[in-house]
Amino acid sequence: MTRKKGGEIITESLLKEGITHVFGICGHGNVGLLDCLYERRDDIALISPRHEQTAVHMADGFFRVSHQPAATLTSTGPGSANQIMALAVAQTDSSAVYSITANVPTSQFNRGPFQELNLHHHADFNSVIKPVVKRSFQPTRVEMLPLAMRQAAAAMTTGRPGPVNLDVPYNLFQEEAEVATELRGNAFGRRRSGASLEDVKRVMDMLLAAERPVIFIGHGVALSDASAELTQLAHKLSIPVISSPNGMGCFDMRDVLSLGFIGRNGAYQANQAGRHADLVLAIGARFDDRSASSWKPGYSWNFPQTKLIHVDVDHAELGRNYTPDLPIVADARAFLEQVLGELEGREIGDNRLAPWLAEIAGWRAEWEAYVAPGFAEHASPIRPERIVADCLKVLPEDTIITLDSGVHHNWYMQFWQARRPQSMLNTWGYSGMGFGPSSALGAKLAAPDRPVVSISGDGGFTMVPHVLCTAVEYDIAVVFVVWNNFAWGAIRDLQYGYFGGREYRTAFYHNASGAKYNPDFAAWARASGVVGYTVTRSQDFAGILEEAVKLNRPALIDVHVDADIRPPATGSWELPPLPPKEPIFGKPWQPYGEVR
Repeated sequence: MTRKKGGEIITESLLKEGITHVFGICGHGNVGLLDCLYERRDDIALISPRHEQTAVHMADGFFRVSHQPAATLTSTGPGSANQIMALAVAQTDSSAVYSITANVPTSQFNRGPFQELNLHHHADFNSVIKPVVKRSFQPTRVEMLPLAMRQAAAAMTTGRPGPVNLDVPYNLFQEEAEVATELRGNAFGRRRSGASLEDVKRVMDMLLAAERPVIFIGHGVALSDASAELTQLAHKLSIPVISSPNGMGCFDMRDVLSLGFIGRNGAYQANQAGRHADLVLAIGARFDDRSASSWKPGYSWNFPQTKLIHVDVDHAELGRNYTPDLPIVADARAFLEQVLGELEGREIGDNRLAPWLAEIAGWRAEWEAYVAPGFAEHASPIRPERIVADCLKVLPEDTIITLDSGVHHNWYMQFWQARRPQSMLNTWGYSGMGFGPSSALGAKLAAPDRPVVSISGDGGFTMVPHVLCTAVEYDIAVVFVVWNNFAWGAIRDLQYGYFGGREYRTAFYHNASGAKYNPDFAAWARASGVVGYTVTRSQDFAGILEEAVKLNRPALIDVHVDADIRPPATGSWELPPLPPKEPIFGKPWQPYGEVR
């Protein structure tokens, strides 16, 4: 038992949990903790971006690449509230973030001091943050800190990971108490639940009996570091693999068994395989509306005609959207290891899935022939396909790309070929703008020897342009690609598609002249100390991207993209009560064996 300040307890607890980075912004409420972090500055880095939203996205990106949680730090009131959207992104995409917020001192609870929320309860920031974290803790005495911090770390990393909150009245940072050291609570990767032996045997029986099986993988495979086991199973049984965006790269997407993404903007062969499969083994995937064509039967999946084995570490996901024939609560890697063990000694016939794989190959050939012309065409403004193609051509295999919310993301979901896990970071579940450029900073800090490229729309980038300042201040060599189509392009397309082509405030233009308008992003970058480029010809982009990556310093490429070319839909997506659009390429499911 030693006497310590609350700020010292927090700092030491973070270090014991293996946390090496804190992303946060100063304020009167956390200045006492800043002083304690200063004392341990050689052991734990404090990175201060220019906005609290970016701080959380940085921690999110850091975790997705390293699978090591990071902490965030904010003061009382507005700074803490600025985190909410970014925490929602982390929560819906299962990313561990340790959010430390300051609150008013306990002696002033319910007196309405500066920045207290007290309409329903004193110091009530917990009610603001609870919907976007797994658990919010509010210790009110220094003695309560060790237990609260251990429990927060355990909640953050046990089962399905996600953000947690430690809300600390700021007097605790400086007050002292005699405390005992708590055990480490970080359980990520060390507690792996498996399936029952009976279920493992049943899974293998179903896989070997299926004539048209597919595996559908999500973020759970990446989080459990199960890429090697997944690849081994797919190859041994010759089962094709469909990926959600957060699962991309867990199975090499240049492998002949990789079918790509599924849903409205999925690859044709993925949607065709999904709706004609007789068995789907889903591992760590949620079947959200965008990867299930809004659950319309026959558009991406065809349950219950198709049998479903659904494996997830989170029991709440089993049966949320589809009722599985075999639900299994298990960690992805533990489950795959069990299935591979069960496979030993089983007889696997040669070429047993040859007709199924040949049919898929035919769908893939149709799709590739359909999209090929767009990838070959040079134009100004540049065709979207060319940007994706040049990134695939130029970027090294170990590059990490971060994608923001916007129409550019649809193109990368449809055509990107991730080669490794944890190399494609998406704001998928909550689709928050600003994630792409901000998370890239955290990703680069987690993997300083790997190229990191942020690809964001012009709208999304202008929400967080201050990332340029942080990149320069901390020498974070991210390449920012601004997909400049002079519009909120995805929403403008909805206006065109559903409301008779009438555009209203979704394009960027001068109100008086009607001319297209955006800032000069390259000049903005140079004013911040970042290398800036502007690209208007498709012939120039690949060379400039290659040059920017080799610089190994912050750089920005403003690339002008044609806003009037849209990703070809192969599935569907509903915006009730508007009638859903039919696929542009391919048709929904018809009974197997009929013309389709």
